[in-house]
Amino acid sequence: MTIKEAILKSLDDITVLTNYMEIYNHIVSKNYYDFGIAKTPTATISALLGDFIRNGDSRVKRIKQPGGTYSYYLTRNEPNIGIDILTGATETALAKNIRIDKSKTYEERDLHKLLSSYLKNTGIYSKTIFHEQSNGKDSNQIWTHPDMVGIKFLNLQTKASQNFLKSINRVDTFKLSSYEIKREINSDSELKKAFFQAVSNSSWANYGYLVAFEFSDSLIEEMARLNQSFGIGIIELNANPYQSKILFPSTFRGLDFKTIDKLCKMNGEFERFIEQTEKLMTAEERYYKSTEKELDEFCDDYFANDTEIEKYCSDKHIPAQP
Repeated sequence: MTIKEAILKSLDDITVLTNYMEIYNHIVSKNYYDFGIAKTPTATISALLGDFIRNGDSRVKRIKQPGGTYSYYLTRNEPNIGIDILTGATETALAKNIRIDKSKTYEERDLHKLLSSYLKNTGIYSKTIFHEQSNGKDSNQIWTHPDMVGIKFLNLQTKASQNFLKSINRVDTFKLSSYEIKREINSDSELKKAFFQAVSNSSWANYGYLVAFEFSDSLIEEMARLNQSFGIGIIELNANPYQSKILFPSTFRGLDFKTIDKLCKMNGEFERFIEQTEKLMTAEERYYKSTEKELDEFCDDYFANDTEIEKYCSDKHIPAQP
């Protein structure tokens, strides 16, 4: 593995707050990376940890400690770290904008794996909905289907709180999201067409998002106006999916069960997604892990490491950040 992959693996192993020296020692003890004759390997680890933050990589967060030093942890391990430790101290950074090579040849659906990896890192299970598999002619339903759907379960730490919430309202234990994906949006007309397609396609979900690999800088004000008026969030994808960012958040809405039922009738993949969700929500505790694994296997693939991301983007001609 690369040094960055060794750092991520070590953070995952350690699970608690740690510093660059402990990460270095863990890498060496586990033989994750051979530093050879490098004179300052610990400085390299420290610099690369800083790069995760400066580049807006959402997998890693840090906390400033007394004396100006930093402790690091994986974002997905945050639920296991005490709230009193984290309160008001976490730090991430905004990713830089990408500029796309106009000779690109990648397809819109090539972006789905980037989005699924970004979402998985935030605890969201996502699934592509293939329009062509629906009943009837899809051209008549172009503003009905989402490109991808996602679900996030509320992560409560104690059995008592989990049972208490379920006894009040089981709907509050999860949130469903809808995603409309575009390669690029460069004009006001493109933005409005894509945005209102996202409005229509996400009417059933708690959260709706318009996602694109590139937005023209001139559209920021109009995106803000549309977001404020209609509540659809906007996500800018990055060739490194973990540096993707939410430009504008989505507004929460209640689920539209009639539209969910319509989509289930139209599309078998969407129906299976809803079935898998219900199965996990109602699973007995002893079957929860196996049911969760079943949902994970049904949902879209995501990247295992940075090397895999780089190869995928190269194979699909997705331009990397300069």
